[in-house]
Amino acid sequence: MRTCLCYLSCLLAILLPAVAFPPSKGGVKKPTSTTKPEYKEESPLPKGWPTPGPFNQVVRKEYPAYRAAFTPGSSANSGFRRLFKHISRNKIPMTAPVEMKLDESESADMEEMAFLYQSPEVGKTGGDGELVEVRDMPAQSALSYAWQGGRNKATTAKAREAIDAELAKQNLKTSGYRLLGYNSPFVPRSKQTHELQALIE
Repeated sequence: MRTCLCYLSCLLAILLPAVAFPPSKGGVKKPTSTTKPEYKEESPLPKGWPTPGPFNQVVRKEYPAYRAAFTPGSSANSGFRRLFKHISRNKIPMTAPVEMKLDESESADMEEMAFLYQSPEVGKTGGDGELVEVRDMPAQSALSYAWQGGRNKATTAKAREAIDAELAKQNLKTSGYRLLGYNSPFVPRSKQTHELQALIE
């Protein structure tokens, strides 16, 4: 039952769009909370995978080799459904985060979505139908910017701007960008954790 709820919650997290509410007549109120951001774990991370954060700053992070099921396309809805069916058929437990490969345009559209396996020892590589492929990915270095709150074009653009400034400062080249989503709608929007990363060549 817990596993099913986890699947459904993750599905909702991908399918539900971010909602922008208009300001009230009294103007926009600034947040009054000064609570330090803290990652709320709902599903286990892959073996050796670092915890998201620190928040609201660019840091360099090292990721181990990992195995994941990938599906192409720009639709989060259809991508999630295909990957959900894949892990259900193959009895692969859900992990966090869900990985979304982004193109390098200003709109940062999704090119590919992935569900990460617990470790490279789980399952097997290869195709599962025409649109799902399980691949082993090498260890990677990344410049990472984590935040809590809504995930939308504005928050993603803010993270991208901070990362790109650091890339230029350190004279680094990237092999691409990815967005990592860690939480479901069962976690309040203000407490949901996201991480934008530039993978270093």
